[in-house]
Amino acid sequence: MLDFRLLRDRGILIVSPRDALTAGDFKSVAQEVDPYLDAEGKLTGLLIDAPSFPGWSDFAALIEHLKFVRDHQRRIDRVAVVSDSPLLHLAPNIAQHFAHPEFKAFAAHLKEAALAWLGAKN
Repeated sequence: MLDFRLLRDRGILIVSPRDALTAGDFKSVAQEVDPYLDAEGKLTGLLIDAPSFPGWSDFAALIEHLKFVRDHQRRIDRVAVVSDSPLLHLAPNIAQHFAHPEFKAFAAHLKEAALAWLGAKN
């Protein structure tokens, strides 16, 4: 299960994985985000609010996740990972070698700082 909310006025998508991710989770996010991207061109930021990474429900969910990243990563300026999980704090260091956005990890109690960083002008 993936909770998500699009802050249209700020161009920021907040995603919060709660249970194993499903293919339908990524399709639901795309249904909300794609019309916004068509109208605005990009997201200012993506905030991943995850105490831990719950994994994928099955192989189809992993494939849908990879497709979502492939199709959307060039249209996102920054990604903030908000978590106390050591694994998720490593993820931005790895992702920055493969994806377009600028990545930064924040401790779980710094969600507001992450939102401020996502919205900051370069």
